[in-house]
Amino acid sequence: MRTSPEVAVRAEAELGEGPTWDPAAGRLIWVDILSSRVHTYDPSTGRRTVMATGQHVGAAKPRAGGGLVVVLRDGTGLYDADGSFSWLVHDPAPGRRGNDAAVAPDGALWAGTMRYDEAEAGGTLSRIAPDGTVSPVLDSVTVSNGTGWSPDGRLMYYTDTPTRRVDVFDVDGERVLNRRPFVATERPGWPDGLTVDAEGCVWVAFWDGASVRRYTPDGRLDRVVELPVRRPTACAFGGSGLRDLYVSTARTGLDAPHPLSGSLLVLPDAGQGLPGTPFAG
Repeated sequence: MRTSPEVAVRAEAELGEGPTWDPAAGRLIWVDILSSRVHTYDPSTGRRTVMATGQHVGAAKPRAGGGLVVVLRDGTGLYDADGSFSWLVHDPAPGRRGNDAAVAPDGALWAGTMRYDEAEAGGTLSRIAPDGTVSPVLDSVTVSNGTGWSPDGRLMYYTDTPTRRVDVFDVDGERVLNRRPFVATERPGWPDGLTVDAEGCVWVAFWDGASVRRYTPDGRLDRVVELPVRRPTACAFGGSGLRDLYVSTARTGLDAPHPLSGSLLVLPDAGQGLPGTPFAG
């Protein structure tokens, strides 16, 4: 199957990240971390919205009752459907910010952090329950990125980007165990955000690799989609039937970014995505 990328939203996001399909609203949610903006896009109408968050926003996910849960510089916050904001977890740490996050099949948020200077082992990965209870998972992360679950929920995939690996854990209720390499990725590029499809294959965006790559459940690279931009950051299935793969991109740090750097791209009919779970809080 050959799929060429198309432009879903032409933008100049500094650090576009975290595309997430919101089935209740029929829209895609994504963020521009460094511009402190949450974007939405409805592919059926072309309607777009932009919301300022007031501080750097690493991720935004839909909530079961409407609104958004957001991973910010100083913790995790909640936006109600009417736009009002409250902190769920307020935990500021100088020099640190929230980064990528994902909602587990049980409705909990798994949120990562990183140091602005990308100091080794300066970040974390935590499970945040709907009531705001925080359970530390990993406390020596450098750049916490892609997190996703297998179709049966028995495995969790995770990327700490500088390791150049995607790791896999066994899922035991609210815990993950037996961390091991799923795939040691090949240059060019660094593994960033990821998503898992209905066949259990893991799609990974490659920062500085100008591509999205798909790995089979046994860790074999079976597809590479070349992109016109150097810094794709994450990917997610969305649209009608969850068939289209959306890819967020960045332009930060590039002396001569491609005109589409920072745009939201889409690979039509790229595969079959899994239905997501909204945050239960």
